Amino acid sequence: MAPSQDTLTDKAIAALQRDILAGELPPGGRLGVVGLVKRYGIGATPIREALSRLASRDLIIAIGQRGFRVAPLDRDDLADITRIRVVLETEALRRSIEEGGDAWEAAILSSLHQLRRYVARHGSAFGEGTEEFDRLHKTFHSDLIGSGGSARLGQAIVGLYDQAYRYRRIMMKQFTDPDHFIAAHERLAEKVLERQFEPACAELVRHIHSTLKYVYPDTGPS
Repeated sequence: MAPSQDTLTDKAIAALQRDILAGELPPGGRLGVVGLVKRYGIGATPIREALSRLASRDLIIAIGQRGFRVAPLDRDDLADITRIRVVLETEALRRSIEEGGDAWEAAILSSLHQLRRYVARHGSAFGEGTEEFDRLHKTFHSDLIGSGGSARLGQAIVGLYDQAYRYRRIMMKQFTDPDHFIAAHERLAEKVLERQFEPACAELVRHIHSTLKYVYPDTGPS
């Protein structure tokens, strides 16, 4: 049985998002339907639907009747992502500290351990761009604030985390010291697990702002 239109659209979305986040489709690059049909072996209708849906996620920009482009990378965009991440993730952190139980704490410790073990195995070669590292890193950050009790809040946070991914890949290229990377995540986990909101919030905000700091170091505060 041939795959349904919805299945093909989901496949096109996954392929486009993967290649945009990985930089295979470069920032600002034009996305022509004919070229994408050839690239992915998927029909024009699901490709167009996928482009429209990814435009709603701010990974793609619609340019009137001229089609679509990959969203560019610039400081104002990352600063905006950072501001909204702070608002949403600190609220999720507050809820998690208030409502999270033993399972929440165990999830944080488990995801930190797995991230630590991955980095230990790979040394200075760790970083964004491999499927395993991306999954472990995202899981750790999701677990930190994962007991907030709001599915919509969680979905919004995941969307912004993904939008920051392209910038994070630029930042990670500057990290050659795996111990520094792990220490930052251990410090964040420690503050959260102490269940004191104000110091945990301050540490989380510093962590979220680190991408902006590393990618655009000479532009002053956002």
